Amino acid sequence: MTNKSNRTPSLATRVAQALHFVEAETGAVIPSIQPTATYARDENYEVRKPYWYRRDGSQTTAQAEAVIAELEGAAESLLFASGMSACTAVIEHLPTGAHVVAPKVMYHGVLAQLQRYEANGRIKLTSYAAGNLEELAEAVRPDETALVWVETPNNPDWEVTDIAAAAEIAHGAGAKLLTDCTGTPPNLTRALEFGADISFHSATKYLNGHSDVTAGVLSVRQTGQFWEDICMVRKLQGTVLHSFDAWLLIRGMRTLFLRVERSCQNAMAVAKHFEGHPHIEKVLYPGLPSDPGHDVAKRQTGGQFGGMMSIIVNGSEQTAIDVSRFCEVFYPATSLGGVESLIEHRKTVSGEGFPVHPRLLRLSIGIEDADDLIYDLEQALTRAQS
Repeated sequence: MTNKSNRTPSLATRVAQALHFVEAETGAVIPSIQPTATYARDENYEVRKPYWYRRDGSQTTAQAEAVIAELEGAAESLLFASGMSACTAVIEHLPTGAHVVAPKVMYHGVLAQLQRYEANGRIKLTSYAAGNLEELAEAVRPDETALVWVETPNNPDWEVTDIAAAAEIAHGAGAKLLTDCTGTPPNLTRALEFGADISFHSATKYLNGHSDVTAGVLSVRQTGQFWEDICMVRKLQGTVLHSFDAWLLIRGMRTLFLRVERSCQNAMAVAKHFEGHPHIEKVLYPGLPSDPGHDVAKRQTGGQFGGMMSIIVNGSEQTAIDVSRFCEVFYPATSLGGVESLIEHRKTVSGEGFPVHPRLLRLSIGIEDADDLIYDLEQALTRAQS
């Protein structure tokens, strides 16, 4: 018998193979899908652990969670039916009156949910400017703050927060730190290694990468009562990710490293081309050396920076909307992190109450030919300005 090598494959290899998955019964290298809603007890009328009902999860969902936990370097990961249901589970597990600190500018859905819980008296909310550690330090209340929420880079301004520094501030106040690094997936930013207690990702985005799944995931550095409470929230609310979506997510993550690398390369090419462009007031992209968050982003992403950026166009708000309308390669659609490039007038989506620049266009850069993306934006800008 030949002895096996003791060399551990790289993380990219492990994720591409879904942790070298092989189905025990058939030898299949692709997981099967379990759409069942219930599980039969054994001949002794005992529950066949670990599942007895759909809300507990499935083997397919558990396999996807195992891949993400490996990606994150996490003790455990937990998949939800959407990113918002994952975020809500975190808020829901907090005691009534808990103090939460969150950015003034962040994903509008999460901000709206936090504000709703505050209006109902469920939590106390204090806001700080994303990336501003001094404001963050002033916002926390020692021995009172329960949760510090960091979105980095934040959506849609792509301002960067130093996760390690934020963790020091949060932990110094006795709070847990949650990071949302959806814009830089865990093959770029492993937030738990920088000190985050909970890492959130909208798995709809880069993790799946094909715009055909809605999912959210939470990962933790250490388990404990708070994690058990979050698991119970998912179970009781019935927000576990369905097996078919989990199967698609596993499929999507197999190409994560390739997709993200191409997206980062394209984003850098687009950002460099349009920095200083006569039709553009500003390019918001941490990969540009001129960006104030560049050095921190470089440290937290290994120098790849992600595929998300925004541009503030010259002219009026209608000019910005017209640029989106006139694009022929970019899709005028919401979401991000898919293989296809998207453009969106963010204020139209987030509404009047959200602090976003009226001429800001959010770009999700996909894996197409970079020259095609640059040409498409050029022609759209020219038409909108004429």
